[in-house]
Amino acid sequence: MRFIIGAPPNGAALKEELKSQLEGDDRVSTVIDLSTKDITYPEVSFQAAQVIVEGKADRGILVCGTGVGTAIAASKVPGIRAATAHDLVTVRGSIENYNAQILCMGQNVITPTAAKALVDLWLTLRHDSTSNYGKLLDEIDAYEAR
Repeated sequence: MRFIIGAPPNGAALKEELKSQLEGDDRVSTVIDLSTKDITYPEVSFQAAQVIVEGKADRGILVCGTGVGTAIAASKVPGIRAATAHDLVTVRGSIENYNAQILCMGQNVITPTAAKALVDLWLTLRHDSTSNYGKLLDEIDAYEAR
């Protein structure tokens, strides 16, 4: 899997931990880091989402203070579903139900150890487009295309 990762300064420490994890994982072939010391959470979110829309990455991880701002900004890019998740149920649902391409986390909300465990699970999850949620995602896509 090809990954895009990024964070503004208030998410940089956790982002570095997750980046190291991804770089050491055999399931991950590429990790592109968009972070700079001056980047804002909207800009890094827009850039990451665009890389995925262009097919240059399969999934992404964004980290800010809470994970909410990055999810809102990334989801403004047509075709992107970004989810904030800090627990097992939400991480699982983000892929299995909603096929989110971007996982957003908050450096002020979750410990690095817990975030790494959730990212490890997130790497194994897949969406089943034939499930009931597949039809609902089609409904969302149709609305977005209007």
